[in-house]
Amino acid sequence: MSLPREPSGTGAAEHHEPDGALALVESPVQLLNVLEWAHTHHRHAPSALTLVILPPHDPMTRGQLRRMVELARDEGITVRWEEARGGAMSSLTSLLSLTGEMRRARTLVIGDPFSRYVQLLLTVTSARTAHRITVVDDGTATMEFVSQLAQGERFVRWHRKGTGGVRAIVRSMLFAPFSRRARRRLTPREGQTVEVFSAMPVEPPPGVTVTANEFAWTRSRFGPPRLARGTDLVGTSLVETGVVDTDRYLEAVAGLARTYGATRYFAHRRESSEKLQQVSAATGLEIVRPDLPLELVARRGPVGHTILSFPSTVVHTLPLALAGTSVTVAVCDVDPAWLTRSASPRAEGFLAGVTGTARGARKLGGTPATPETGAASI
Repeated sequence: MSLPREPSGTGAAEHHEPDGALALVESPVQLLNVLEWAHTHHRHAPSALTLVILPPHDPMTRGQLRRMVELARDEGITVRWEEARGGAMSSLTSLLSLTGEMRRARTLVIGDPFSRYVQLLLTVTSARTAHRITVVDDGTATMEFVSQLAQGERFVRWHRKGTGGVRAIVRSMLFAPFSRRARRRLTPREGQTVEVFSAMPVEPPPGVTVTANEFAWTRSRFGPPRLARGTDLVGTSLVETGVVDTDRYLEAVAGLARTYGATRYFAHRRESSEKLQQVSAATGLEIVRPDLPLELVARRGPVGHTILSFPSTVVHTLPLALAGTSVTVAVCDVDPAWLTRSASPRAEGFLAGVTGTARGARKLGGTPATPETGAASI
């Protein structure tokens, strides 16, 4: 499969029919969930949807995005790769171009409402933007977004402590007016509806519609998977985000691998190469760098009979993607002792909530360091 070319400029703007939809995504997971949303809402023909990719600099994310772009184009969706983070001039050029795109769209689909770039776009197009705004899943961040929207709080990612260097604080203060205005744009009002398309357990504020993402597109396009012997373990970026201590994480992974007979470790796209080398050395696990979101990788197979994960999006999404198979998804709690001193005060409660609300995943009986039950309990 050939990969799409990444244009250096913005390219020609696409013109939409009055009922056209415009989607803004920054990660492979967001793109997958736009495809699920388009599949669920049959009234949106693929040709009426334009997908704008706002890629980060991270090479692993960009690689997965390129693969996902091919799948979107196979569905007949128009894709535009927008390098909006190449510097001040490219950001301004993209902003001006996308402003016109957004004003023409009747439906606006957003992958990351916490993104400052997306918030800025919502602010500058507020006068004439879409009649319908849909926020598609961005994993566990969707839970925090809906909670903050319902309570009228400032949009802050759950793992952020709210402090930092002087420059970070100043940037946050300067951007605060734009963030407040973006939050108002994501609040239902006369002439505009707001939808959250999600597989996560969320309690929406009044007026916000929640549509369940059941991963019907994924199941219809891939699988069922061939099941392999052994257990697969899903990695997490909790170390990279400063939530979990590195040594404690390595101990936990080693404990899970030893207790449940794990053989493969599916790395998160944000995990550092240095940490993955440590995981391999400490456990002997085969490190797998997925080229697509794990929901698609697991559905294509081969996949282990059991998939173990720490609290993360996949404990909610994999049971849906693997529905109808005999694969068991199990989740291991994060012990509060693993948290770093710099972890957000909200981290412990948030991670516990991710585990506690995972309806399709089984809970492990104890922490991997002191397991209360063996592999047979899964």
